[in-house]
Amino acid sequence: SSSGSGPAMAASLAAGTVGTETNGSVICPSNANGIVGFKPTVGLVPQQYIVPISSSQDTAGPMTKSVRGAAMMLSAMASGPMKTDYVSGLTDNALRGVRVGVLRYAAGSNSDIDNLFDLALQEIEAAGAVLIEIEDAPPRPDNFGRDASAVLNYEFKATLNDYLASTPSPVTTRTLSDVIAFNQEHADVELALFGQDIFDESNALGDLSEAAYTSARDNVQAATRAGGIDMLLREYDVEVLVAPSGAVTPRVDPINGDVWPSFPGAGGMAAIAGYPHLTVPMGTVHSLPVGVSFIGGANQDARILGFGYAYESRSQLRAEPQYLPDAEALAEIESAMNK
Repeated sequence: SSSGSGPAMAASLAAGTVGTETNGSVICPSNANGIVGFKPTVGLVPQQYIVPISSSQDTAGPMTKSVRGAAMMLSAMASGPMKTDYVSGLTDNALRGVRVGVLRYAAGSNSDIDNLFDLALQEIEAAGAVLIEIEDAPPRPDNFGRDASAVLNYEFKATLNDYLASTPSPVTTRTLSDVIAFNQEHADVELALFGQDIFDESNALGDLSEAAYTSARDNVQAATRAGGIDMLLREYDVEVLVAPSGAVTPRVDPINGDVWPSFPGAGGMAAIAGYPHLTVPMGTVHSLPVGVSFIGGANQDARILGFGYAYESRSQLRAEPQYLPDAEALAEIESAMNK
C-alpha cells in the first residue's frame, strides 16, 4: 500500500514518489506520513507495469511534499485525451466563490481530528469558498460490501494472470494458480505470517464474462458514481467534497494487530468510483500527521488539485518528521518502538 513511497517522501529521500492505489493505497500512507497524495481519475495514468489487483480501480498517483509537486508529477505521468497541464491552473484564489460540500457524516469519532478539520474548513472558507454541510451519507444498496469484494476478487485473478503471462520467460509463476502452488511449496517462508485465503477465493472464480461479476461491478459503480459522488455534487450544488482523509496512525501491536478507531473519510467511495481524490496535510494529533481530502467528479483532476493548492497556500501545515537517533540495529529499532 505504497508504504515505502510515503515515508520515503516524508524523509526527503526523493523529490517525489509514486504510489499505486486500488482503495486507499495512495491516500492512506500520504495521510499517515504528512504529505500530499493524489489519486487520479482511473485511466488518466496508464496501468501498464503496475502489478494489478483491479482493472476498474488501480491507478498510480504522485506522493509529494506539495500540491505543486503532485501537479508537476501528474503532468508527466498522465496520458490520453484528458491530459492537461496541471501546474498552470494552480492559483491562490481557486476556491473563491466555490461551493464546497462538507461530508460531516465522514468525520469519524476522534475529537482531535474533528478540531483540525474545523480549522481546515475555516481556512477553506477564508479562501473564499462557500461551505455546504452534508450530514447524511448516500444510501448504499444491499450487498454493497459483498459486491465490492467480489469485483476485486474477479478482477484480481483476470488481471494478475494477464500480467504474469506478459513477464519474461524465466519467470515460472505464470498464473495465480502458480503463485498459490509456490506459496504452498515454500509455506515456511511465504505463509509464515499470512495465509492466502483471498488468493484461493479469487482463483476459484470464473472470468470477467460471468454475470456475477458484471452485476457486482455495475452495482458498486452505480452506488459510488451516479448514486454517490455525482449525486452529492448535483443535489447540494457543490463542486468538490471535503472530509478528513483518515485516522491517526495507531501503534503497531504485534500481538493483537493494529487497532484502528472509527475510520473517518470517504476514500472508499472515490476509489470504487474511480474518481480523483487529493489529500493535503492539515496538522498533527500527538505529533502524528492527518490530512484533509478533496474529492471530485470524473476527470476533474485539475480542478481538485487547484482547490487543494488554494487551501495549502494558506495553511502550510506539513509537519517535518522526527527521526530515531542512530537506529542502525534491529534491537535499537525494537526498543524505540516499545517506548
